[in-house]
Amino acid sequence: MLVACLALSMLLSSLGTSIANVGLPALARAFDASFPSVQWVVLAYLLAVTTAVASAGRLADLIGRRRLMLAGLAWFTAASALCGAAPGLWSLVAARAAQGVGAAVLMTLAMALAGEAAPKGRAGSAMGLLGTMSAAGTALGPTLGGALIAGPGWRAIFLVNLPLGLLAFWLAWRHLPQDRPRATQAPVRFDRLGSALLTVSLAAYALSMTLGKGAFGPLNAALLAAAAAGACLFWRVESRSAHPLLRPAMFSDAGRSAGLAASALVATVMMATLVVGPFYLAGAQGLDAARVGLAMSCGPLVAAVAGVPAGRCVDRFGARPMTLAALGAMAGASATLPFASDAFGVAGYVIALVVITAGYALFQAANNTAVMAGAGGERGAVSGLLNLSRNLGLITGASAMGALFALGAGTADLAGAPPQALAAGLRAVFLAAAALCVLAAAAVAAAGVTRPRAVQP
Repeated sequence: MLVACLALSMLLSSLGTSIANVGLPALARAFDASFPSVQWVVLAYLLAVTTAVASAGRLADLIGRRRLMLAGLAWFTAASALCGAAPGLWSLVAARAAQGVGAAVLMTLAMALAGEAAPKGRAGSAMGLLGTMSAAGTALGPTLGGALIAGPGWRAIFLVNLPLGLLAFWLAWRHLPQDRPRATQAPVRFDRLGSALLTVSLAAYALSMTLGKGAFGPLNAALLAAAAAGACLFWRVESRSAHPLLRPAMFSDAGRSAGLAASALVATVMMATLVVGPFYLAGAQGLDAARVGLAMSCGPLVAAVAGVPAGRCVDRFGARPMTLAALGAMAGASATLPFASDAFGVAGYVIALVVITAGYALFQAANNTAVMAGAGGERGAVSGLLNLSRNLGLITGASAMGALFALGAGTADLAGAPPQALAAGLRAVFLAAAALCVLAAAAVAAAGVTRPRAVQP
């Protein structure tokens, strides 16, 4: 039942990301708002998750993972109720930001608790199951959201979290192990200054990647500069703090740092499939919206099915070989995808996409197992870093891969671009994606280890 609780928590956080996207047109009509305005319903959630994951992980290490998990479930459920009852667009945006904070707690602690509770030699299976539930939430969101909007209406896409959240809270209350007393009674303070600096830096970076409707202008440059300055200041504060949010020594292990870097690079690749796919399938292959959605859903469905077998492979063959095998498969499929699409049309695209997403499921199980190994009393903080690296990769991929697609196509008007231009853009994006997978594999191979040594606090 503990596994069911953690799996449901991961499903809730993933569902919160995907279910709102399909509701944007309905929200625009309900609030008589422009599309850029209603996009903040999605953006607020993503920003909140990105900025809160690292702080949530460290806070759990300090006050107890059971206690914070229960608080996170209660917070997420209450915020979902506020979303469903929102009287206006901006109150909905504020409630979505609050919901994102709760989701950051759920996804961070689900991974930390799963790694802690898994029997020796079964950590890969636990991580594979969480990956399955995350992918299932991504795949289920558009379908469930569309059905709820067509029936009860847009409020139902948020209120559906209430029974699920209450069930997860009950399971957590009954089955989560009690927090262990800390080894030392010396007071440990939460690094408020470090948390504030990290939050501001991450928010500035995320906004620099998402604002501007695809154009990188002066505001984006200013936000990116602010993010860099904030990151430098954060590192300086952490290196001098008696109770840092993220100890610099955590990054001294080459295997852990390589795993975090690989997580960000692979997330960038996966975002390319989401950003580029709809334009290419509709414009170059001539699919209507329903068939585009069907083709795009193959990825999350394959990831959901492959998660548990991938975890078992990690337990049997080891995390490092499986990480490298996954990255090799992703690199090969990414390099092949544009040429397979030219030769075999939609079938070629979908087959290559299936290989990429199956490789991603294996990578997630293997890399998460490797990075979490040896985390010890810092499982929360390390899990937060893993989620942070993935979110930063997703945000970067949405901007960078979208820009590369437009550059390769030779036009910013992707909706009206000819098929040949879209095919050229696809080649540019997925050859770059293959290069990123090779770079990630090189980082993991160069590190030489997959199970990082425990760094003593």
